[in-house]
Amino acid sequence: MVRFKNRYVAIEVKQEKACKSLTKLSSKELSRQLLGAVSRLHGEFGFAAVRNGFLASYCNEITQIAIIRVRHGPHKLVTSSIPSITSVGNVQVKINTLYVGGTLHQCYKVILKHQKESLLKLLPSLKEDERQYFEKEILNLDGFLAKKTKGQIKYIFCSRNLLILNLFEVELIF
Repeated sequence: MVRFKNRYVAIEVKQEKACKSLTKLSSKELSRQLLGAVSRLHGEFGFAAVRNGFLASYCNEITQIAIIRVRHGPHKLVTSSIPSITSVGNVQVKINTLYVGGTLHQCYKVILKHQKESLLKLLPSLKEDERQYFEKEILNLDGFLAKKTKGQIKYIFCSRNLLILNLFEVELIF
């Protein structure tokens, strides 16, 4: 018996225009857009090669990051068609590929590193007491999927990157 090798593609979906409301990033809509882009660029062969084993396994609507599972080989067709996607649903987006790897664990590590860098870019714009509080919380990132906490959520915009931080009981959602 032969085992199937998969590749996991971590992508970041950025909205073209910063808006105050989050658009819901669903795995169905993202899958539909990706498969449509593959069929436009690579035809029926590309669509058939990619469709078997294709899955948008993780879509986080808060951080706008997704992980896509594709079989080894046709993953090149998917990664080449990602830049051609200009909209997801009714929203104009730009999709950046963060990482292409063989395991989910490694994808999670790269996404955590990316989120930490995004937060470190945000820290200079915060007040001193908020900065110390968030620095302490960044060091306490135990797992990739932390539990959501109660409290009011404040939206902070930093160069078109939407980061959602809970300012009362801060346990990062990233």
